[in-house]
Amino acid sequence: MTSSQQRAALQRQIWAIANDVRGAVDGWDFKQYVLGTLFYRFISENFSSYIQAGDDSINYAELPDSVITPEIKDDATKTKGYFIYPSQLFVNVTKNALGNESLNTDLAAIFAAIESSANGYPSEGDIKGLFADFDTTSNRLGNTVKDKNARLAAVLKGVVGLDLGDFHGSQIDLFGDAYEFLISNYAANAGKSGGEFFTPQHVSKLIAQLAMHGQTSVNKIYDPACGSGSLLLQAKKHFDAHIIEEGFFGQEINHTTYNLARMNMFLHNINYDKFNIRLGNTLIDPHFGDDKPFDAIVSNPPYSVKWVGADDPTLINDERFAPAGVLAPKSKADFAFVLHALSYLSSKGRAAIVCFPGIFYRGGAEQKIRKYLVDNNYVETVISLAPNLFYGTTIAVTILVLSKHKTDTTTQFIDASGLFKKETNNNTLTDAHVEEIMQVFDSKANVDHLARSVPFEDIAANDYNLSVSSYVEAKDSREVVDIARINAELKSTVTKIDRLRAEIDAIVAEIEGKELGT
Repeated sequence: MTSSQQRAALQRQIWAIANDVRGAVDGWDFKQYVLGTLFYRFISENFSSYIQAGDDSINYAELPDSVITPEIKDDATKTKGYFIYPSQLFVNVTKNALGNESLNTDLAAIFAAIESSANGYPSEGDIKGLFADFDTTSNRLGNTVKDKNARLAAVLKGVVGLDLGDFHGSQIDLFGDAYEFLISNYAANAGKSGGEFFTPQHVSKLIAQLAMHGQTSVNKIYDPACGSGSLLLQAKKHFDAHIIEEGFFGQEINHTTYNLARMNMFLHNINYDKFNIRLGNTLIDPHFGDDKPFDAIVSNPPYSVKWVGADDPTLINDERFAPAGVLAPKSKADFAFVLHALSYLSSKGRAAIVCFPGIFYRGGAEQKIRKYLVDNNYVETVISLAPNLFYGTTIAVTILVLSKHKTDTTTQFIDASGLFKKETNNNTLTDAHVEEIMQVFDSKANVDHLARSVPFEDIAANDYNLSVSSYVEAKDSREVVDIARINAELKSTVTKIDRLRAEIDAIVAEIEGKELGT
């Protein structure tokens, strides 16, 4: 069985668990239990692997808790960011899960202990609350303790049955892929609420390549609206980990999704000291001001959400928004996210941001912000994508690429709306599509019906309209009509019709003549 076949088989197993055990519980809510259990197994095996350090004579799961000295616990917590006693490991809890009448409270105690093990350590903020959405006492699991335990045991049993092999490098990839597969399937089935926190991998790949293009190393990468972390992790997948020197930074407003993002970092074997995910409203309460600038910024912020805007008079003096001289409209915060990203961008870096297309041609404050961006030569490229690439929306979004190190004053426009592969429910970008976009992005060449680099003066004369369709002529897909050929064919047809009519008239006359002679 090939690796792709193994991965496909694993994904079928995982989705079967999610469907089999949820019962009357809504799938969107119940994702926390499946995802949380997968995470619990991962950190248990990851921690055991660390303690055993490749020594086959040690089986951490079989050791009594009493052999753990304070020195061992302290050293392990400093390195891994958390501590798990042998009795708390996933493998030991699942052995007797079916017959354990206190399974739900035992799990709650274990999760609380794992989180509290980081108290007082640098990792405390990264570990705290990780299991908050894995509520083992919730009525969503059943009305009685027996019902709750039965459903929890079923989830544990299902995750135990996943064939992930021995814990090593390739298995880390399997855990991460399994986790992303679950998240993407829940997002697809949840519609809008799912799409708000997950960017499909094929789009993430393009965004990550755009943001890191041409850079042999970056200091750190940042997503101001990171959702479950899929964009940040695509950067890790695409580039060797060592070139992202200081790690992965992100902020997320939704508490559940914030927990998913932190779990996702661990599941892709990014240690606590290499990521920093914070909870909060990026526009009103931004983090990482002391950590900026960032060499790479990726983001798929929520489209056209409301924000406080001009109702907060202090925001116009905020260093992120003040240079533009105007705030994004209260009903459409899109450009507030763009200006935030620009403020956090280094002089050598790029930001690649997924945007709602309306912001590129509407008037008012949005036009003034476009003027600021173009006049200061921050807009490197605007890319229009095909419709129906994202979960929960069919709109054709646009990617805005910002740069502070452009060597000329032209702006590139790429019409990639025709680059997609039709799938069952959504369109996708293939690797070939991503490569084609990246090649023209790199070359800045003019390509008929695909790309055009436009001088500053032309954009200014067009009222700072940044809509791709204003600059790249769409290919005329209508059938070419050869008028001369059609006229010739019509003339020939008319001649044939006239000849046939004459023949018919002669036949009729002959018949009528015979009838008169009788």
